[in-house]
Amino acid sequence: MSEESESPRGSPPAPGYVCSLSDALVAKAREELQEKPEWRLRDAQALRDMVRKECPGLSTALDDAFLLRFLRARKFDYDRALQLLVNYHGCRRSWPEVFTNLRPSALKDALASGFLTVLPHTDPRGCHILCLRPDRWIPSSYPITENIRAVYLTLEQLIQSEETQVNGIVILADYKGVSLSKASHFGPFIAKKVIGILQDGFPIRIKAVHVVNEPRIFKGIFAVMKPFLKEKIANRFFLHGSDLDSLHTSLPRSILPKEYGGTAGALDIAAWNEVLLASEEAFVREFCQPVTTCSSLPDETLRPEGLAADTQCEDSLRAVKSQLYSCY
Repeated sequence: MSEESESPRGSPPAPGYVCSLSDALVAKAREELQEKPEWRLRDAQALRDMVRKECPGLSTALDDAFLLRFLRARKFDYDRALQLLVNYHGCRRSWPEVFTNLRPSALKDALASGFLTVLPHTDPRGCHILCLRPDRWIPSSYPITENIRAVYLTLEQLIQSEETQVNGIVILADYKGVSLSKASHFGPFIAKKVIGILQDGFPIRIKAVHVVNEPRIFKGIFAVMKPFLKEKIANRFFLHGSDLDSLHTSLPRSILPKEYGGTAGALDIAAWNEVLLASEEAFVREFCQPVTTCSSLPDETLRPEGLAADTQCEDSLRAVKSQLYSCY
């Protein structure tokens, strides 16, 4: 443990960092992320020093394990890791509807709906699979921001694992039955913010997005999203339609539930919901305390590109519906 490692005020001291990666993952991190085990704590100390110098008012954990998430997500580029850390905290201030009182017990309706879950098996590269099913969401039951909160909680839980930090995640999105009225809730304003968080405001590597059962309406949804996607991420979208054989070339049947042509049993949302609800206290400590931000940086520095001010995202719902109607 670095002598400078610490936790936010009011939290117990962070335990010393102990690497949990297997030898194979240590080698993978070295090759793909430029992570050198012998320099790991030195790199965390360098990022810690940068935070203290450039953003002394930022209320953030500074222990080695926490900082390594950001270093790995940006391949140990100190400057990019610092910007990601600042963006990560800026997200919370810029979207209070999502980040206020963010804890599993406040999201029981969204979790019970089956809108999202994490499959029990990883893909051949070791990536956890986040399964999204928009058809399970009933807009009259709760607002779309509750789904976004559930996704963010899931990402926070997944990124606790060093394996996930190295391997990244895969998203499996099932758009079966998504109607125009439901799709219209996901307009440019929401799309820009969500994509801004995933690309520039959270320390996770998205290795692939597999879309299945997409209706023609998805072309309109993707048209709304694409302007905000970086080329690298856009190239990781794979549209399979109802061709599950195509899906199975990337995600083998042995790891998929029967709903997607797999042999791993029926899709079960209960197990992942239990994982989240069991982590209630940790989320309360992290997300339900007063948040202070870095007063030494201008507001725009705290906001990822995809989280631009509302006035910078003036695309109207009428324009969105025009895009969607054209797909019928």
